[in-house]
Amino acid sequence: MSEVTGSASWREFGVDNVIKRIKSVIDSFDLSEDGGVAAIAMGLPCYGESEAGDKGLQKAIAEGFSPVPVYITNDVEVGWAGSLGLEPGINVVAGTGSIAYGKDETGQAARCGGWSEFFSDEGSCYSIGRKALQLFSKQADGRVPRDELYSIFREGLKLENDFDLIDIVHGQYIGSRDKVASLQLLARDAALAGSNSAKSLYVAAAKELCCLVGAISSTLDFKHNPYMVSYSGGLFKTGDLILPYFFEGIEALGGKPVSPKFEPAYGALLLAFEKSNPEGLPKLQERLKEECN
Repeated sequence: MSEVTGSASWREFGVDNVIKRIKSVIDSFDLSEDGGVAAIAMGLPCYGESEAGDKGLQKAIAEGFSPVPVYITNDVEVGWAGSLGLEPGINVVAGTGSIAYGKDETGQAARCGGWSEFFSDEGSCYSIGRKALQLFSKQADGRVPRDELYSIFREGLKLENDFDLIDIVHGQYIGSRDKVASLQLLARDAALAGSNSAKSLYVAAAKELCCLVGAISSTLDFKHNPYMVSYSGGLFKTGDLILPYFFEGIEALGGKPVSPKFEPAYGALLLAFEKSNPEGLPKLQERLKEECN
C-alpha cells in the first residue's frame, strides 16, 4: 500500500500541520487485519538542523503516535537506506534541493550539503532553475550570445516582452522552492534542443554533486574500494545530461556509481525494521528484492 501527500517540512508548514498530514496518511490505511502499526520510521526534511525544531517535532510525534515506537531522521537517511539497501556507501539526492548521506562499515555516518536554497543546494533543480533565469537575462541583454535557452524560456513562460519575466518571477516564483525548481524542466528542454549554455548547467551541477561525495568519503572510513555511490531525486531523471559527468566524477574520487536499489519509501521501511525488528530484516530484504526485480 502507498499514498502520496504533500511536503512534511516543519519550516514550511509548521509542526502541527506536518503531524496532522502524516497521521492522515497512516489513518487512510485499513491495518486492522494486520494488527495495526508496529513501528514507524520518519524521514523528515530539516530534521537535525535546528535544536529547537527537533525538540518540537520529537514532542509532537511522541504525543501523536504513542505508544508506537518512532525512529525520526532526516529524509536524506531514508534516501540512503532505500538507494543502497542499508549497505555501506553514499547516496546523493538532487531534487528540489541537494544533499548527500553516507555510512561506512563501522556504522559511522556523515551528511553533506542541504544547507538552504538561499545560499547552498548547489547542483539541485532549484539551483539550475535559478541559474537558467540568470542566463536568460544575460542572453536577453546581449551580454552573452543567445541560443535555444532564450527562445524556450520565452515560449515556456509565455513572455510577450522579455521584461515580463520580472513580474512573473516576483508574482509566482520567489518564495516557492518548488516553482523555481520546476524551471529546471525548461533548462532540460533547452539542453536537449542543443543549447550549449543549458548543457553547461548540468555539467556544473554534476561537479557540485561530486563535491558532496568527496567531502563524505574523506570523513568516513570505507573498507571496500571502490565504495558504492548511488543517487536519487528528479535531477537524475535528465539522464545523459548529467549522469555521464556525475559517474566520471564519482569514479575519479574512488567511488563506484550504482543504480538505486529501492525507492526512498522502502528505505523508511528498512529503517523501521532495522530499529525495531532487526531479526525480521533479512526476510524483508529478500522480499523487497523479489518484488523490485
